[in-house]
Amino acid sequence: MAKAILALLLVLFLFVGDALAVEKIRISVSGSYNMIFLTAGVAQKKGFFKDQDLDAEIIVMRPPTSIAALSSGDIDYTMLTGSVIRAAIRGLPVRLVAGFMTSSPHVLLARSEIKSVKELKGKKVGVDSYGAATHVLARIIIGRYGLDPDKDIQFISLGTDSARFAALQQGLTDVVVTSPPWDFEGKKIGYNVLARAYDFVNFPLSGLGASTKKIRETPAQVKRVVKALLRASRFITENREESARVLMEWGKVEAQHAYASYDSTVKVVSKDGSIPMDGLKLLMDLARRDAKITREIPIDEVADFSILREVQRELGLRSP
Repeated sequence: MAKAILALLLVLFLFVGDALAVEKIRISVSGSYNMIFLTAGVAQKKGFFKDQDLDAEIIVMRPPTSIAALSSGDIDYTMLTGSVIRAAIRGLPVRLVAGFMTSSPHVLLARSEIKSVKELKGKKVGVDSYGAATHVLARIIIGRYGLDPDKDIQFISLGTDSARFAALQQGLTDVVVTSPPWDFEGKKIGYNVLARAYDFVNFPLSGLGASTKKIRETPAQVKRVVKALLRASRFITENREESARVLMEWGKVEAQHAYASYDSTVKVVSKDGSIPMDGLKLLMDLARRDAKITREIPIDEVADFSILREVQRELGLRSP
């Protein structure tokens, strides 16, 4: 009897020990569980967080709420690259620690009668909102074709991807800036993809942001989170079928949309967690302009890639 009780206590001790070893973390994404944030979905669904003794809760939050929660410690991490950069530029104690998408999968999607960007002079272009990524990207792409975004284009704020697509169908706009799978849906009914953002500019979308307190006080946890997400990022680039299945389950996405989103986006999924410096500087410059800050801001006031470099060296992705 005593031996049985001792064995039971040993099992309970081991169980409790394992439970205590697992750290719970909260990570925010924006909008929905979609391809842009699939790195988090894959890390969760394929057990990469678990392998690092992490129990991750992925929460959908609006960007301002994410930054407030990150600053206060209500969440541990966020995947909103642009929001972290804007917050850091304004002096909040947050930093970008890794990147998982080197540019944007957004496209310019036009009605069937419009065949090229050069034909957009005098046309209406639907974006999410003024100053949003969709607006910035449209201005960059249109400018590359010799048009003046301020004089030649009428931008219209239309809200979500689905709302923009509906506006295009209703003739309320001539072109929209949208993301997968709406490019796929548009081509099915004869609309034209005039340009893909990643062919013109590096515009990092999803990465990992943390508070300076988190980086300073629990660097070991940050390192494990980066490892799990980097493993997921590499998995996505190498496994189309499994990645699409995760997107279907995690994001409640139809099969054809999951594959279309994957195919339109995989090109910009980072394999090593790095962020292109020109893309980072672009986002920093945009944030500085919006905040009306004239001084040059060094990268270390916005990003801290020291832990990422450690992980890259350990995984053989960076020279010692």
